[in-house]
Amino acid sequence: MAEAAEHHGAEPRRPGLSERDIAILAFERQWWRHAGAKEQAIREEFGLSAARYYQLLGALIDRPAALTHDPMLVKRLLRLRETRQAARRTRALPADD
Repeated sequence: MAEAAEHHGAEPRRPGLSERDIAILAFERQWWRHAGAKEQAIREEFGLSAARYYQLLGALIDRPAALTHDPMLVKRLLRLRETRQAARRTRALPADD
């Protein structure tokens, strides 16, 4: 199957990643100008709500197989997640009055 995928220009299947996992990583490589456009594309491409898609993506980028498959993308997504989490922690801290 991997040979057939290589001959047709598709990415070969990596051990530990499903075809949907590979499709999600490929989808994340795209750049979106408007948030609404990405959410609509998620629904059309995967048949998922944006919330469910991001749950799957979050779990996917924690897997070593995803890091092996596309290290630059996964590291970028992990950095973005950490930045968002740090911003949430900062907003959640009570003010010292």
